[in-house]
Amino acid sequence: MRAAVFEKAHTLLVVKDIPAAAPGPGQIGVRVSACGVCRTDLHIVDGELTEPKLPLVPGHQIVGTVADIGEGASGFSVGQRVGIPWLGYACGTCSFCTSGRENLCARARFTGYDIDGGYAEHAVADARFCFPLPAGYSDLQVAPLLCGGLIGYRALRMAGSEARRIGFYGFGSAAHILTQVCRHQGREVYAFTRPGDVSAASLALRLGASWAGDSQQKPPVPLDAAILFAPDGALVPLALRAVERGGSVICAGIHMSDIPSFPYDILWEERTIRSVANLTRMDAREFLALAPQVPVRTEVEVFPLDAVNEALARLRTGKIVGSAVIDLAGR
Repeated sequence: MRAAVFEKAHTLLVVKDIPAAAPGPGQIGVRVSACGVCRTDLHIVDGELTEPKLPLVPGHQIVGTVADIGEGASGFSVGQRVGIPWLGYACGTCSFCTSGRENLCARARFTGYDIDGGYAEHAVADARFCFPLPAGYSDLQVAPLLCGGLIGYRALRMAGSEARRIGFYGFGSAAHILTQVCRHQGREVYAFTRPGDVSAASLALRLGASWAGDSQQKPPVPLDAAILFAPDGALVPLALRAVERGGSVICAGIHMSDIPSFPYDILWEERTIRSVANLTRMDAREFLALAPQVPVRTEVEVFPLDAVNEALARLRTGKIVGSAVIDLAGR
């Protein structure tokens, strides 16, 4: 099968032919048709997440059809469309797993990091961590829901249902999806973009944001919560200054640069800072049911597998508007 292989940090992925794995017990084999490109993939390629399996096929927003089924795997049939997200395995027995927090399992394994992912024509996954996908979405359109949507949804839940004015710092894949969810829920969205990023600001306003400005600006009203998708620790004090008393700042990325020191008075008055780690299968089931009700519509820029390094480079420099998706089906 053709695959984009990560061999060493700070080098380009190598697109080449490699053997396709057969599903083992409890696994399904999936013919991949599309795979979203995520900032987490950049953190892996750029050496900021330091313990990937090597060599590695990245990609964890996988859309495809079941090609074969391993012994004991259940819940899917050959030919069925499925999605494979970041969380690829959890032990199911530790205190985190048994309390609804499998995202924190110490033995968790992750697609496109510990397990070969979807920058390839074929993938193998634990059937228990795969999901049927909602109708009404093309493969290319549904792929970004599998991380930008899922992690964003978890972050939005952490902001709380009482948060009516929400700021998004970094307006990419997750934020453009979550803006639509917030508007569906009657919330106001305030979008913070890179200085000079007119395209992202225009997209935010077109999707219903109440305001869009660069990340150095203060919003026109105090926020109830701010969600940081950009991996820039310097945004944390800015977000704290933007939120109202009792407000929260949610750091939604898997990696962030160091947070600079800041005065206690911008944290005082019961403001909180918290992080989002991974996702649970419950997050996936809830969000994939919610997305068609909104309905969420994703903005995608499509790349062939041979252009995967271009897609990563454009994401690194903030040139992707919405989501980037690798087309494995040759559309």
